[in-house]
Amino acid sequence: MKVTQSLVLVIGLVCMFGVSVRAQESQTPSTVAPQNPGLDIQGIKAYLLGPGDVLDIRVFGQPDLSSTAQVDSDGNLSSLPFLDIPIKAKCRTEKDVQKDITTAYSKFINNPQVSVRITERNSRQPATVFGAVRQATRVEMKRKVRLNELMAVSGGFTEKAAGTIQILHTEPLMCPEPGEEAQAAPIDGTKIPLQIVKISELRAGLPEANPVIRPGDYVLVTEAEPVYITGAVLSPGGLYLRDQLMLSRALAMVGGPRKEAKLSDVRVYRQVAGSPNQEVIHVDVAAIKKNEKPDFLLQAYDVIEVSESGMFSASRIGPTLFGALTGAITNTGTYLPSRIIY
Repeated sequence: MKVTQSLVLVIGLVCMFGVSVRAQESQTPSTVAPQNPGLDIQGIKAYLLGPGDVLDIRVFGQPDLSSTAQVDSDGNLSSLPFLDIPIKAKCRTEKDVQKDITTAYSKFINNPQVSVRITERNSRQPATVFGAVRQATRVEMKRKVRLNELMAVSGGFTEKAAGTIQILHTEPLMCPEPGEEAQAAPIDGTKIPLQIVKISELRAGLPEANPVIRPGDYVLVTEAEPVYITGAVLSPGGLYLRDQLMLSRALAMVGGPRKEAKLSDVRVYRQVAGSPNQEVIHVDVAAIKKNEKPDFLLQAYDVIEVSESGMFSASRIGPTLFGALTGAITNTGTYLPSRIIY
């Protein structure tokens, strides 16, 4: 009997504990990041309305005049109760619209008290970031956003980044400021505006390399194409082609040539455009290192082969003879004197 009572008591305490935990969880805000991350809302008070935005309009003491209205395709509020003339909303703030609605209703009501609140911001399409970034994403554009902010939201560049960012504008600028009128012109489908920014200039903080991103823009961080290095180097493998990659730098990136490398004749195998054939380019890297010849500019998918010098070449004759002598000592156990006695 006592065992049964104890068991019932334990079950009751567990249930009470579970209810308490659920109550605390319901009071704690969720920390899960949204699937479509957005930027902070700093400056959103200056948000300019556009087609598709939804407003909650309340007239104090007049429930028949209170309504929820959407900005139409012409940029107006055309469905407000008892108002025949539409209220212009496009490229205006909610406070500007509130003043016009107050003025319109003052013809029917003495001193109307009107409040206007934005409930949905649908007029700005998200910007899409993809390519050589940590996380391809769509970013809500509720305020003016610059390129470096989008890069931060997407987690930054990956090692595949080629060095350029392509910005494709798909929508005209909705609310141009003075000097931006050309950006508000309709986009010609045959001449879609494309802007190219260098990552190095963006990192250097150049203002022209950090443009304002429009809603609906596609931002592509281009991925680098590979080159391949084989043969007598310390770490053969592939490299990503970035920012005018020269042959001497590419060799340094794989650890440099080994001692037996034949630097006077490094071969570059390059695909011939429009043909299945390859051309072989012979490069004198030794002369490049002595500043006797200009460095060699690599192209995508080049294969660099660093061959080994012959066993009795000038660069290998010493190691070859030393290896032969030490090998003879190891194999025969015979001591070879350091001097010759005639």
